[in-house]
Amino acid sequence: MANHWFKNAVIYCIDVDTFKDGNGDGIGDFIGLRQGLSYLAGLGVTCIWLLPFYPSPERDNGYDVKDYLGVHPELGDLGDFAAFMEEANDRGIRVIIDLVVNHTSDQHPWFLAAKERDPHYYNYYVWRTEKPPDTRDQVAFPGKQTGVWQYCRTAKAYYFHRFYDYQPDLNTANPEVQAEIKKIIGFWLALGVSGFRVDAAPFVISHKGPEIEKQPHESFEYINEFREYLSWKRGDALFMAEANVAPSELKHFYGERGDRMNMVLNFFVNPHLFLSFANESPEPLIRSLLQVPSLPDNCQWGYFLRNHDELDLSRLSELEQARCLEVFAPEKDMRLYGRGIRRRLAPMLGGDVRRQMLAFSLIFTIPGTPVIWYGDEIGMGDDLNQPERNSVRTPMQWSAEPNAGFSTASEKELRRPVIDSGQFEYRRVNVQAERRDPASLLNQMERMIRTRKEFPEFAQGKYRLLESDRPGAIFAHACEDSEGNAVVAVHNLSPVPVTVNLRLWTDQLGRAVFLFGEDGEAAVENKDLVITLEGYGYNWIRLKPKES
Repeated sequence: MANHWFKNAVIYCIDVDTFKDGNGDGIGDFIGLRQGLSYLAGLGVTCIWLLPFYPSPERDNGYDVKDYLGVHPELGDLGDFAAFMEEANDRGIRVIIDLVVNHTSDQHPWFLAAKERDPHYYNYYVWRTEKPPDTRDQVAFPGKQTGVWQYCRTAKAYYFHRFYDYQPDLNTANPEVQAEIKKIIGFWLALGVSGFRVDAAPFVISHKGPEIEKQPHESFEYINEFREYLSWKRGDALFMAEANVAPSELKHFYGERGDRMNMVLNFFVNPHLFLSFANESPEPLIRSLLQVPSLPDNCQWGYFLRNHDELDLSRLSELEQARCLEVFAPEKDMRLYGRGIRRRLAPMLGGDVRRQMLAFSLIFTIPGTPVIWYGDEIGMGDDLNQPERNSVRTPMQWSAEPNAGFSTASEKELRRPVIDSGQFEYRRVNVQAERRDPASLLNQMERMIRTRKEFPEFAQGKYRLLESDRPGAIFAHACEDSEGNAVVAVHNLSPVPVTVNLRLWTDQLGRAVFLFGEDGEAAVENKDLVITLEGYGYNWIRLKPKES
């Protein structure tokens, strides 16, 4: 199973410039990230996912790349990256990085040459000379874009950009661009990374150009080619896709034999999970899980709660979206792009540790790989005074010391301010304080991570939903491996304590060992298991066969 290490991984996503400042200039860097590895190892993280750290004008948090083969000078250099990778490897922590190849910065040397009509680089991008039609319905960021074509006076032509106008799309159909992408993949694999999260994967493989309106389909063979190269360079490397598409399209990103993406972040289940929290009912979550396709054995889902972008509600109906906005984003400044919520998990759940742990329990037990956004393990808040998605990218809160222990620089030198007021201000919410509190979110998370790694059935077992006598409040499921080892996870989405009778799938089970809570064991009577849960409570259960 070495090639499938990602199935039992715990992935922790980090924005390098907000995690830890190692040189005192007010910006997080690889020196600081290296210093933070002991914390991540103690938490139980097995894989770090780094957001873009490449040289960039930083107009879009590094997603406007101007050099794919370097490190942003403010974050360090390749030597600092190599030192970080070496220590991460020593601690048994893998590293994956963002592969941002749908577009570049308009300051990338390729685009600067393309603007001058350089015969080699011009076709690295997508151009048209005639005036484009109205494309407001194709933009990625409603309210922030007016279309997907931008006129370039130097080139005397329009270039295509799915995202902001300073991010021209690469012509991924061009074999020379594909060769450049392979070069990028090979370079970072040689420096030790274990794989890539492919940014905007549906757009990377989509047809682009003046005829886009007539060709709304994708070329999945691009993924096959990149995956073949990736696996040739490193057999156990991971391709994880960001693909926010309909359930019927998700299977295409894996391929029939699992020879495309190893993992896809599940943007369909994610909003339905929050709808279940809003309604205090498992029905939306169950409905979404039944709609996603089954996967090849060598593939996996990636499950997350919050991330560096907005919580995208577009996969919900209008009424369902309205319900989530009413509960989780009642104020206008909490919303973004007419479809999402720009808040962290803890504020959305009112700072309630029970509800946060319930949410984490769901993504830790549904068969897939959990992905944690940095700081959510201590219940960090958001800063709605920051523009757009920067609200969830505030400095990591390490202690009650000035600047939350993130940096020794003066407050004015910080790239982004720490949260210094309200329920989630750094003097109340920080790593140091939560380490001292046995009941803290951090300590509960550490135990949950450890327990999950001890029971790989959750990640790799055969999955089945369980019936109960409290279907309006209880979400319960079981995972069983090929050797008959089975575990159950049960969740109470209501605030009311319940005693629930679970109906198991076989009468060959005799005992249940509770992995959380005060109770140790209970008997299974025929196929029935009785368990009591507090409001917003959960438990994981190891099932034992009857004694012969």
